[in-house]
Amino acid sequence: MIQEQSRDYSDGTTEMIGLAVWDDATPGPVPGVLIAPAFGGRGPVEEEWARRLVAAGYAVLVADYYGGGKRANDRTEAQAWMAALNADRPTLTQRMQAALESLRAMEAVDPTRVAAIGFCLGGKAALDLARSGTVFQACATLHGVYDAPAALAERYSPAILILHGWDDPLATPAQLTELAEELTARSREWQVLGFGHTGHAFTNPAANAPGMSYSAAASARAWDALMRLFQETLHDPA
Repeated sequence: MIQEQSRDYSDGTTEMIGLAVWDDATPGPVPGVLIAPAFGGRGPVEEEWARRLVAAGYAVLVADYYGGGKRANDRTEAQAWMAALNADRPTLTQRMQAALESLRAMEAVDPTRVAAIGFCLGGKAALDLARSGTVFQACATLHGVYDAPAALAERYSPAILILHGWDDPLATPAQLTELAEELTARSREWQVLGFGHTGHAFTNPAANAPGMSYSAAASARAWDALMRLFQETLHDPA
């Protein structure tokens, strides 16, 4: 049976409240997946993907990178919180590292087989975790944002998958090319899957802003690609 429980953890200065999701009927330990949410904090999309991942045989922690389990009441509040983290990328990375360690410490999780994925700002957060040199097995962004922090590790540990809407106004083709150049120089394994005629937030059925809308086809293809990545890295590692 799928279980969901708040999970407290800390980066040493900030207390955070994530959501742990696992199946207590599944023989463990199983691979773990860290989900970094979109800029409003944990919401229905992240919670639904967490349940789907658990049904597929994984245990999940939905991260809290704002602290205190905060969730924005509206877009203006979310943008203000996001701006503060964008201006302090070391703190974002530190909080993601703390979340990854909390995931690894879950009883249901095999700490040697873990991945981090993220939506929107969470995609940047997952990338920044890889960019820090933190060791884990797989990293994926779903309509993420790609600008790099000032400090980059010489080599990135995880296999990286970029799931990208080609018409995303927050991640242009030029920015995707910059990311590809970065990954070519620093990542042992990376891939990009681009979806034509697709904008930002393509996994979110509630998305309705300019350049941001749900795509059932892109969301389904992103899920399939994620499952292939996890099969290769969390079950049959090279």
